[in-house]
Amino acid sequence: MKRIVAIIEKGKDGGYGIYAADGLPLFSNGLTEQEAKNDFHNVVVEQAEYMKERTGKYPDWFDENGIDIDYRYDMTAFFLAFPFINVSELAKVVGINPSLMRKYKSGIAKASPRQKDLIQQKFDDIVSRLRVVKF
Repeated sequence: MKRIVAIIEKGKDGGYGIYAADGLPLFSNGLTEQEAKNDFHNVVVEQAEYMKERTGKYPDWFDENGIDIDYRYDMTAFFLAFPFINVSELAKVVGINPSLMRKYKSGIAKASPRQKDLIQQKFDDIVSRLRVVKF
C-alpha cells in the first residue's frame, strides 16, 4: 500500500485546504475538515485514473490495492481542529514562548522544520501520558 503525506491547512475563507507534501499534483478543499479529506481522497483516485488513461499505468505514488493518506496539520489548522487546547499552556509545556505559539496558530509566523520536530516530540510525549489515563 502506498502512503501519501497530506498537509491540512486552514483556508482564508475559514474552510480547509489539503495538499500532498511531496510535490505531487494533489490538492483539495472543503468547508469542513472531513469534506476536504473526502475531496482529497477523490482527487487522489481521479488523478491516478487519469494518469492511467494517458500513460497506460498508474503513477508511482498510487497503488490500486489501496492508498494510505497520512494527514498532518499545519499549526493553524491544528488549533482550529482542536479548539479546546489552550495555545499558551501548550506552549509552556512544549517549552516555546506563548507569544510565538500564538503567531504559529494565527499563521503570522511559520515554525522551522527543527521547531516543528521539537513541538511534535513534546506533543507525542503528552499523548503518551494521556494514553494511560483512566477515569
